[in-house]
Amino acid sequence: MSHENTAKRNLAAMADAWSAMTQTLLQSATAANRAAISAMVPPTASNGSESETVPASIPSIDHSSLDWQFDRTVDDPDHISVGDTVTFEKVISDEDVRAFAHVSGDTNRLHLDEEFAASTRFGERIAHGTLVSGLISAALARLPGLTIYLSQDLEFSGPVGIGDRVSARVEIVEELGNDQYRLETVIRDEDDDATVINGEAVVLIDDLPEE
Repeated sequence: MSHENTAKRNLAAMADAWSAMTQTLLQSATAANRAAISAMVPPTASNGSESETVPASIPSIDHSSLDWQFDRTVDDPDHISVGDTVTFEKVISDEDVRAFAHVSGDTNRLHLDEEFAASTRFGERIAHGTLVSGLISAALARLPGLTIYLSQDLEFSGPVGIGDRVSARVEIVEELGNDQYRLETVIRDEDDDATVINGEAVVLIDDLPEE
C-alpha cells in the first residue's frame, strides 16, 4: 500500500473517531440538541426572523427554523426502543394559518375572519386542527432514520389560538417488528398549559439512503 493511501486511511479514521465522539457528547442532551441548531448559524446571520432557516443538526431533515425547538432521547436508528421520545415545538402564526388555508383549500371563516370568529363559541380565530396535528409529523421527522407514516388516530380536545406556542410529543410504546413501531402522540398548547390532541401512530423507520 502506498504512503499516500495510508495517509488517507489515517485521516479518514481520525474523522470517524471525531464524529463518533461528538455524537456521544450530544446524545440525549436537550441543551446540546438546541445548541447544535444555533451553532450552525454565524451570529451575524440571524435577524430573529421566524422564516429564517439553517442546516439541520440531524440528517433526517434538511432545514429548521431558528424559532423551532426539538428534543429527542435517541440519535442512532439502531438503538431506537420503547420509551424513546421526540418533542417538537413552535408557534402557530397567522402566516402559518393563512398558508395552510391556501394550500389545503380549507377557508373556513373560523380560521381567517376575526369578526366572524369572535361570534363563535371560541370567541377568536383558531388554527386548523389538521395544521396543529401536523406537528406530530414534524416530531416524527426528527426520529433517527427515515420515518414513514403508516397510520394515525387523533382525538381533539381543545382549540389552538393564533400565536400560541404548541408542542408535539411522540413516544415509542411498542415495537411491532419489521422496523415498525407504535407511538403515543400528544399535542399541548403550552401557552394555555393544556393538552389539545391525543392519539396514536404507527410508523415504519427505514435506513437513510446513501448519498
